[in-house]
Amino acid sequence: MADHTTDVCVVGAGPAGTTLALLLARSGLDVVLVERSRSLDREFRGEILQPGGQALLDALGVLAPALARGGHPHDRFVLEQNGRRLIDADYRGLPGPYNRLLSIPQPHVLSALLDECAHHPGFTYREGAKVTALVAEDSAVRGVVVREQDGEHTIRASCVVGADGRSSKVRVLAGIDGGRVDAFAQDVLWFKLSGSHGLPTDVRVFRAGGNPVLAYASSGAVQLGWCLPHGAYKELAASGFDELKQRLIAAVPTHAARIAAEITSFRDLTLLDVYAANAREWARDGLLLVGDAAHTFSPIGAQGINLAIQDAVAAHPVLVGVLGKNTGDAVVTAADLDAYVRVRKPDIDRMLKIQTIQSKAMLSTGRVSSVVRPALASVMSRSPLFRLMLDKIAFGNRAIRVRTDLFTADERPAERSA
Repeated sequence: MADHTTDVCVVGAGPAGTTLALLLARSGLDVVLVERSRSLDREFRGEILQPGGQALLDALGVLAPALARGGHPHDRFVLEQNGRRLIDADYRGLPGPYNRLLSIPQPHVLSALLDECAHHPGFTYREGAKVTALVAEDSAVRGVVVREQDGEHTIRASCVVGADGRSSKVRVLAGIDGGRVDAFAQDVLWFKLSGSHGLPTDVRVFRAGGNPVLAYASSGAVQLGWCLPHGAYKELAASGFDELKQRLIAAVPTHAARIAAEITSFRDLTLLDVYAANAREWARDGLLLVGDAAHTFSPIGAQGINLAIQDAVAAHPVLVGVLGKNTGDAVVTAADLDAYVRVRKPDIDRMLKIQTIQSKAMLSTGRVSSVVRPALASVMSRSPLFRLMLDKIAFGNRAIRVRTDLFTADERPAERSA
């Protein structure tokens, strides 16, 4: 495959990168989307869509096709302790039409986005392409070097967007500190159980026999995340699989029979290192970080995919505005990208604070916590602050909207429906 010159090179075909690629392609820009994996047949964990993320995907025309591939609605988020419901956040009380949670496997969302991207001649998808270096000239990023089956190639771009996850290769190559903060003191041991028919339509964090568990019905499966103190899994694993499995059954007694039948080895379990992160820089000359590459959240608050989509929608008008003015091989500068950073940084800082509060309230352990938590939850759930916090968790920054006016004429909603 030959070297390539483009307006924007997006690295990482996750929710942030693929959404941004579609927005830019619909605005008439040339976009190369680089993804190191060769297919969508890989392990994904985050799949809860908050109302804000649903609204943006619907505005792009991809929510319905993604749901058609399989999904599961949830009416509530519930916090339980030994069978007692402490918090019942009913999303049906929020403004419609997106007044619910949705669990949709990420491959379904990404497939729908990629199908739309494929309609645009200015869009190029290079899967199985591993970024090995950044192209730098005069202290600016001018592209990436990728390794593909037939060798290494250079993709030159006016802007490189790092959307390649919390272990971002682009961020590492740029020498940008990921800004990790161990704010949650938790790891999560994920596993799936087959079948989701007949399960309650809620997302739950509960304690039944030890450490808290996150549980929700997915498309054809139940997703469960057993929360453990940082580093505790190593000791548990050392005690042997059978002992670990018994601890797991004690934590999730309602699914004891299915755990016994379906969780048969360590291969059925995935350990997620949970931490918060906010990269020291999001923008440099020729470079922008979005999604988990810029900021990382705990899975407990179901924010990662939603903030990633909002990042893409917020970055879209900034990049279109700059590249519309540029001519030839001009680079997008950090000053150009500051319009994006100034909008998103306060949103992300605010959500990190909310998640830290959530984590301490829901996941803290010990006798004092078990006594204090019900009283605090009761007071909090009846306060006006609870409704305001739920709205912020559900919708994020409501001012972030898809700028369809920046699409090419045949991509605008009126023209498309005609």
